[in-house]
Amino acid sequence: MVEDNGSIRTLSVDIGGSGVKAIVLDVTGKPLTERVRLETPQPAIPEVVINAITILAATQGQFDRVSVGFPGVVRCGVTETAANLDSNWIGFDLATALSGQLKKPVRVINDADMQGLGAISGQGVELVITLGTGFGSALFTDGKLVPNMEMGHHQFRKGESYEEQLCRETLEKIGEKRWNRRLERAIATLQRLFNYDWLYIGGGEAVRVNLNLPLNVKLIPNITGLLGGIALWRE
Repeated sequence: MVEDNGSIRTLSVDIGGSGVKAIVLDVTGKPLTERVRLETPQPAIPEVVINAITILAATQGQFDRVSVGFPGVVRCGVTETAANLDSNWIGFDLATALSGQLKKPVRVINDADMQGLGAISGQGVELVITLGTGFGSALFTDGKLVPNMEMGHHQFRKGESYEEQLCRETLEKIGEKRWNRRLERAIATLQRLFNYDWLYIGGGEAVRVNLNLPLNVKLIPNITGLLGGIALWRE
């Protein structure tokens, strides 16, 4: 592992269903470069997504290690689910493959978990949801992550999951007004379910939230998903 000192630079990567983003952070999590983005290649098989990451990395200058947020369950660097990418990701050792490509140490985590690490205060019960191609979620208690919580695929209403009711495809189909009403109902349901102190709403479609949010609900910018990458290297 690279020793932690003030000169360590972390390439932070966010893999999404529609876009792959990257930025370089210093040891405090401050951006050192401008965020870059490529459309997620289709079909989004591992080899072409890794190639997209390699292209983005080449624009970011020097870096010493890599953090990756991935839209699915991740265990020890291996991607176990990939509902919004391609089935070839199931059982794929992304950390090892990308490390071999970039010749740097790599750590991989669920993308909503990484977004949460960039948003939370570390006190109390904090829930993060991400609105984008799908519906991501992350739960923290006093700053500690509850791993592998794919809440988006749990039933929400009318026999459909949170993801089916609130994903980007549904938003485009039903319009912002109805989508916001569904989101308002989801927020109320999640408050009763988790009794959270704070709920953070991020992801690419968070900009389309048009609600009078409760005082303990915050919208967070999409770049938070990259800024959380520094936390993967904190011991």
